[in-house]
Amino acid sequence: MINQKLAQEFARDWIDSWNSHDLERILSHYSDDFQLTSPFIALFGGEASGVLKRKEKVAQYWKNALEKMPDLKFELIDVLYSVNSLVIYYRAVLGKKGAEVFFFGV
Repeated sequence: MINQKLAQEFARDWIDSWNSHDLERILSHYSDDFQLTSPFIALFGGEASGVLKRKEKVAQYWKNALEKMPDLKFELIDVLYSVNSLVIYYRAVLGKKGAEVFFFGV
């Protein structure tokens, strides 16, 4: 069960991982069979559906993104959580806000 402390720690480590640009550290937050959806995948990831499945496909997409954005930096705004999920709300590229949704053990 997720509590406030666990949610905050996970979110802080996720943000720090992205800010380190360490792809292996970033990927450590995800299972091998996770799925990523984003409108940017359709634009830049070569997948018209906007969906990438499996860690190895997402890893290549993120590797390319990190190479193109060497100054990438995220800032944590808030963390929302429930029994088995959490949402990391953050400031991303060009000051735009983003949200990542994680489901655990489902």
